[in-house]
Amino acid sequence: MAAAVALAIIFGIPQRTPVNRHCTSNKMPGYLCDDRVTCIPASSVCNGMSNCANGEDENSEICTDLPKNLPAYLIFKCGNPQFWIYIDEKCNDINNCGDCSDEVGMLANCPSCGPNWWPCTSIFYQYCKCIPRSLCRDGVQHCTDWFDEYKCTP
Repeated sequence: MAAAVALAIIFGIPQRTPVNRHCTSNKMPGYLCDDRVTCIPASSVCNGMSNCANGEDENSEICTDLPKNLPAYLIFKCGNPQFWIYIDEKCNDINNCGDCSDEVGMLANCPSCGPNWWPCTSIFYQYCKCIPRSLCRDGVQHCTDWFDEYKCTP
Protein backbone atom coordinates (compact mmCIF):
# COMPACT_ATOMS: atom_id res chain seq x y z
CA MET A 1 0.00 0.00 0.00
CA ALA A 2 2.78 2.40 0.91
CA ALA A 3 4.53 1.56 -2.36
CA ALA A 4 1.41 2.43 -4.34
CA VAL A 5 1.10 5.77 -2.55
CA ALA A 6 4.80 6.48 -3.13
CA LEU A 7 4.47 5.67 -6.86
CA ALA A 8 1.39 7.90 -7.11
CA ILE A 9 3.32 10.76 -5.51
CA ILE A 10 6.41 10.25 -7.67
CA PHE A 11 4.66 9.75 -11.00
CA GLY A 12 1.53 11.72 -10.21
CA ILE A 13 -2.01 10.50 -10.04
CA PRO A 14 -3.27 10.12 -13.58
CA GLN A 15 -5.81 12.76 -14.48
CA ARG A 16 -9.16 11.68 -15.85
CA THR A 17 -9.30 12.53 -19.51
CA PRO A 18 -12.00 15.10 -20.28
CA VAL A 19 -15.12 13.65 -21.84
CA ASN A 20 -15.99 14.88 -25.31
CA ARG A 21 -19.73 15.50 -25.12
CA HIS A 22 -20.17 17.09 -28.55
CA CYS A 23 -22.79 15.40 -30.72
CA THR A 24 -25.45 16.39 -33.27
CA SER A 25 -29.16 16.52 -32.45
CA ASN A 26 -31.58 17.57 -35.19
CA LYS A 27 -28.68 18.93 -37.30
CA MET A 28 -27.54 21.19 -34.43
CA PRO A 29 -24.76 20.74 -31.85
CA GLY A 30 -26.00 18.77 -28.85
CA TYR A 31 -24.81 17.26 -25.56
CA LEU A 32 -23.78 13.59 -25.38
CA CYS A 33 -24.95 11.71 -22.29
CA ASP A 34 -22.77 9.24 -20.35
CA ASP A 35 -24.31 6.30 -22.21
CA ARG A 36 -22.51 7.59 -25.35
CA VAL A 37 -25.72 7.06 -27.36
CA THR A 38 -28.20 9.69 -26.20
CA CYS A 39 -27.67 13.14 -27.72
CA ILE A 40 -29.89 15.83 -26.25
CA PRO A 41 -30.53 19.29 -27.73
CA ALA A 42 -28.41 22.11 -26.33
CA SER A 43 -31.44 23.80 -24.75
CA SER A 44 -32.07 20.64 -22.69
CA VAL A 45 -28.81 21.14 -20.77
CA CYS A 46 -29.23 22.90 -17.41
CA ASN A 47 -32.99 23.30 -17.91
CA GLY A 48 -33.90 21.90 -14.48
CA MET A 49 -34.91 18.46 -15.79
CA SER A 50 -32.60 15.46 -16.13
CA ASN A 51 -32.68 14.44 -19.77
CA CYS A 52 -29.73 12.04 -19.49
CA ALA A 53 -30.25 8.80 -17.52
CA ASN A 54 -27.55 9.72 -14.98
CA GLY A 55 -28.52 13.40 -14.79
CA GLU A 56 -25.16 14.63 -16.09
CA ASP A 57 -26.93 17.32 -18.13
CA GLU A 58 -27.88 18.99 -14.82
CA ASN A 59 -24.44 18.64 -13.22
CA SER A 60 -23.60 21.59 -10.97
CA GLU A 61 -20.12 21.86 -12.55
CA ILE A 62 -21.65 23.09 -15.79
CA CYS A 63 -24.96 24.52 -14.56
CA THR A 64 -23.74 26.77 -11.76
CA ASP A 65 -22.41 29.75 -13.73
CA LEU A 66 -24.28 29.96 -17.04
CA PRO A 67 -23.16 30.37 -19.75
CA LYS A 68 -19.56 30.49 -18.52
CA ASN A 69 -19.37 26.80 -17.56
CA LEU A 70 -21.24 25.48 -20.61
CA PRO A 71 -19.23 24.12 -23.51
CA ALA A 72 -18.88 26.88 -26.12
CA TYR A 73 -20.48 24.77 -28.85
CA LEU A 74 -23.81 24.83 -26.94
CA ILE A 75 -24.25 28.61 -26.87
CA PHE A 76 -24.74 31.50 -29.27
CA LYS A 77 -23.68 34.97 -28.15
CA CYS A 78 -26.22 37.59 -29.20
CA GLY A 79 -25.37 40.94 -30.77
CA ASN A 80 -25.73 42.48 -27.32
CA PRO A 81 -22.87 40.80 -25.39
CA GLN A 82 -24.98 40.70 -22.20
CA PHE A 83 -27.29 38.10 -23.78
CA TRP A 84 -26.85 34.53 -24.99
CA ILE A 85 -29.09 31.69 -26.13
CA TYR A 86 -28.64 27.97 -26.63
CA ILE A 87 -27.33 27.22 -30.12
CA ASP A 88 -30.46 25.26 -31.09
CA GLU A 89 -32.54 28.42 -30.61
CA LYS A 90 -30.59 30.17 -33.39
CA CYS A 91 -32.14 30.31 -36.88
CA ASN A 92 -35.55 29.11 -35.67
CA ASP A 93 -37.35 32.16 -37.16
CA ILE A 94 -38.09 33.50 -33.66
CA ASN A 95 -36.30 36.50 -32.15
CA ASN A 96 -34.72 34.82 -29.12
CA CYS A 97 -31.95 37.42 -28.65
CA GLY A 98 -34.34 40.38 -28.68
CA ASP A 99 -32.32 42.20 -31.34
CA CYS A 100 -32.74 39.65 -34.19
CA SER A 101 -28.99 38.86 -34.11
CA ASP A 102 -29.89 35.15 -33.83
CA GLU A 103 -31.87 35.31 -37.09
CA VAL A 104 -30.20 37.84 -39.39
CA GLY A 105 -26.68 38.95 -40.16
CA MET A 106 -23.31 37.30 -40.45
CA LEU A 107 -23.19 36.06 -36.85
CA ALA A 108 -26.35 34.02 -37.29
CA ASN A 109 -25.71 32.89 -40.90
CA CYS A 110 -29.24 31.50 -41.19
CA PRO A 111 -30.76 29.98 -44.32
CA SER A 112 -33.67 31.65 -46.09
CA CYS A 113 -37.24 31.20 -44.90
CA GLY A 114 -38.63 27.68 -44.91
CA PRO A 115 -41.72 26.56 -46.87
CA ASN A 116 -44.17 27.44 -44.07
CA TRP A 117 -42.74 30.96 -43.72
CA TRP A 118 -43.03 34.19 -45.72
CA PRO A 119 -39.96 36.45 -46.10
CA CYS A 120 -40.41 40.03 -44.91
CA THR A 121 -39.08 42.66 -42.56
CA SER A 122 -41.43 42.21 -39.66
CA ILE A 123 -42.87 45.17 -37.78
CA PHE A 124 -42.99 43.04 -34.64
CA TYR A 125 -39.86 41.84 -32.87
CA GLN A 126 -41.35 38.40 -32.33
CA TYR A 127 -40.19 37.60 -35.87
CA CYS A 128 -37.21 39.03 -37.72
CA LYS A 129 -37.01 38.09 -41.39
CA CYS A 130 -39.86 35.61 -41.87
CA ILE A 131 -43.41 35.28 -40.58
CA PRO A 132 -45.50 32.10 -40.43
CA ARG A 133 -47.62 31.69 -43.56
CA SER A 134 -50.61 31.29 -41.26
CA LEU A 135 -50.38 35.08 -40.74
CA CYS A 136 -50.73 35.77 -44.48
CA ARG A 137 -53.84 37.74 -45.41
CA ASP A 138 -55.21 37.66 -41.88
CA GLY A 139 -56.17 41.35 -41.94
CA VAL A 140 -53.25 42.39 -39.69
CA GLN A 141 -50.04 44.04 -40.92
CA HIS A 142 -47.01 41.93 -39.98
CA CYS A 143 -44.53 43.13 -42.63
CA THR A 144 -43.36 46.71 -43.03
CA ASP A 145 -44.32 46.70 -46.71
CA TRP A 146 -47.78 45.09 -46.18
CA PHE A 147 -46.82 42.24 -48.54
CA ASP A 148 -48.16 39.79 -45.96
CA GLU A 149 -51.61 41.14 -46.79
CA TYR A 150 -51.24 41.72 -50.55
CA LYS A 151 -48.73 39.25 -51.99
CA CYS A 152 -48.29 36.50 -49.42
CA THR A 153 -50.10 33.22 -50.10
CA PRO A 154 -51.20 31.15 -47.12
